[in-house]
Amino acid sequence: MLSPLQKAGVLTEALPYIQAFYDKIVVIKYGGGAMVDPALEELVLKDVILMKLIGMKPVLVHGGGPMINHWLERLDIRPEFIDGLRVTDEVTMEVVEMVLAGRLNKGIVSRIQGLGGRAVGLCGKDGGMIRARRVEGDRDLGLVGEILSADPGLIQTLIDQGFIPVVSSVAAGQKGESLNINADTMASALGGALRAHKLVLLTDVEGIFLGEGDGRRLASSLLAAEIPGLIASGALTGGMIPKAKGCLEAVEQGVENVHIIDGRQPHALLLEIFTKEGIGTWVKKAD
Repeated sequence: MLSPLQKAGVLTEALPYIQAFYDKIVVIKYGGGAMVDPALEELVLKDVILMKLIGMKPVLVHGGGPMINHWLERLDIRPEFIDGLRVTDEVTMEVVEMVLAGRLNKGIVSRIQGLGGRAVGLCGKDGGMIRARRVEGDRDLGLVGEILSADPGLIQTLIDQGFIPVVSSVAAGQKGESLNINADTMASALGGALRAHKLVLLTDVEGIFLGEGDGRRLASSLLAAEIPGLIASGALTGGMIPKAKGCLEAVEQGVENVHIIDGRQPHALLLEIFTKEGIGTWVKKAD
């Protein structure tokens, strides 16, 4: 256990990072293993509240794949994914909206407020925040949406009023239908629209790995321009594809710093933001 003097030293070491991020918007995509473990979830939400209290402006965008799968299995519906995106028929969409915009979103808001924060729950439909259309491709994904544009006005208003916006990844399509938006994609679009200082994607892996076998390694940094080639070559697969695409889009829209980090690691957010070393993979525009 740290002594009082050591604790004071840790706070002093964090001062330059607190100063650098003061009054800056940080968009956090929250999902995966960090949402499954209640103890880990509490640590994540405490970290978000701490960020708010020291002058940062966190925005939380969440998924909820494991809970969606749980409810689908209770309905004897087998989840199906193509390139990391959930195939979403009408029944699945009802479950997705019930879980993301209802149970999970309001649960996160309630837990933040129970820990002393102030939060408001939203989805992409609220205030015309997200304009989307159904994804088109060789294989029909159903009610899966791709984002046409993001309007950050409502989120900015909540930030200005001192709230932590908590956004679920459901949006309305061009005909008013509910669409399932990948949470990484949603977070990236909002990060760009808000001109966020940093976008952090909490996931179930340490970051982006390159190579194979004994040569496989964690990429501590990666140029955004390398991402299309990595996807085309098959180096990135499954759920890492929308994450990597989201990082690329966020960088192209002006987000200064984009990171993929392991949300299963306790205090992953604080390690990334308040230490020199950081963790995970940093996707940047140029060296």
